[in-house]
Amino acid sequence: MREVRAATMPARPAGGRKPPAAPPPRVDAPGSTGRSHKRNAYAALDLGTNNCRLLVAEPAANGFRVIDAFSRIVRLGEGLGSSDRLSEAAIERTVEALRVCRVKMQARGVVRAKVIATEACRLAVNGAEFVERVRSDVGLDLEIVDRQTEAYLAVTGCAALADPYSESVVIFDIGGGSTEIAWLDGTATNPSADPTLRIRAWDSLPVGVVTLAERHGGSDVTRLTFEGMVEEVADRLARFAIRAAPAANARHFHLLGTSGTVTTLAAMHLRLARYERRRVDGLWMSDAEVGDAIDDLLDTRLEQRADNPCIGRDRADLVLAGCAILEAIRRAFPSDRLRIADRGLREGLLMNMMREDGVWRRGGYR
Repeated sequence: MREVRAATMPARPAGGRKPPAAPPPRVDAPGSTGRSHKRNAYAALDLGTNNCRLLVAEPAANGFRVIDAFSRIVRLGEGLGSSDRLSEAAIERTVEALRVCRVKMQARGVVRAKVIATEACRLAVNGAEFVERVRSDVGLDLEIVDRQTEAYLAVTGCAALADPYSESVVIFDIGGGSTEIAWLDGTATNPSADPTLRIRAWDSLPVGVVTLAERHGGSDVTRLTFEGMVEEVADRLARFAIRAAPAANARHFHLLGTSGTVTTLAAMHLRLARYERRRVDGLWMSDAEVGDAIDDLLDTRLEQRADNPCIGRDRADLVLAGCAILEAIRRAFPSDRLRIADRGLREGLLMNMMREDGVWRRGGYR
């Protein structure tokens, strides 16, 4: 998949300091009618194993400007660890969320949309039936994307945050049912270069926060339980770790993660009273800071995690499974720093659609 960057690559400051965070797209204040945004509105909807997420945006000079967004935890893949079917309760929750998305897209006058589903629908024997139900009941054409497409979209969506001076980056996206990981080899040649052309190796691990928590338990997680989860992920990661072993030896190597897991750890590190995307997206964390944040979470009880506004009750039993996936990646690819991305598949979808339509050439966006 091809990509146009959503943010201009920052110049390296004097003295070798890290480049500043790429500015996130602006979101209009809640309650905006959106009447002035109907001319070139695009929509990207990512239906994962755990979340249903929508972005509506219009082209801007440096990529796009977000004019509406929606996110709801639906747990579509709940129970898939022990069954091969999407449950009726999960389908009902998801269909209701998709109806909300449809209304938002209509209100914003969307001219083109991409609606994708990932691991839960790939695994479920009734995935095709679910797609047909969404088409008939909601009016959305849901596309089940393959693992390579998902991995490439994750790279496309967040590669703008990679250090442009790094000769090697490992990018990962911890999802509900799978984890996508890719090794980008070589430096970015120019700000508009397609980052997927730098992918030297990639993999899609059939393990995510929902499936891992269901197998090991996510409510009462001891350090022994946590190590068991890390070991399972490490086994699944081993093949990719061998192929991408040279990555960690390159100059300015770092990890770049996108997921609720890494953004939660960033929010805890910043001690935010409530989640603030602008402070999290693009944040650099040292290896020690990541380790401390994971240790702090391991010392909490389920009720404490549920009461944390940056985690919430819906994710309290999943966040430590995500930390176990992150820990396995950290052990396979030791790095002094991790960059946090609150962006991913939806951003990649938006940029791909806009570039395919030539909106910047046609609309004078340069």
